[in-house]
Amino acid sequence: MLSIRPNCEYCDRDLPPDCTEAMICSYECTFCYDCVDTVLSNVCPNCGGGFERRPVRPAKAWRTGACLTNQPPSSQRVHMKQDIDLLPAFIEKIRKIPPGER
Repeated sequence: MLSIRPNCEYCDRDLPPDCTEAMICSYECTFCYDCVDTVLSNVCPNCGGGFERRPVRPAKAWRTGACLTNQPPSSQRVHMKQDIDLLPAFIEKIRKIPPGER
């Protein structure tokens, strides 16, 4: 189950559980669409993978126990661990390689 992290690791923008602008990589690193598109060029600065839209966890329990109330999102804010000054060179090195081939 996804932890549904509450913020963009780059700009610290709030990304509530129902936000359709949240993007995640396969390690669940979480960034807003604007940062993925304009700063990161679809390159996760933590693992080098690509991003997909984060699914929205249902607010209502359509199935017993499967909803935000029973499985709440994480409240722990996460921030990018990589040196922001080294980010442009890292992104440039791999951004033209399709995510599935990285």
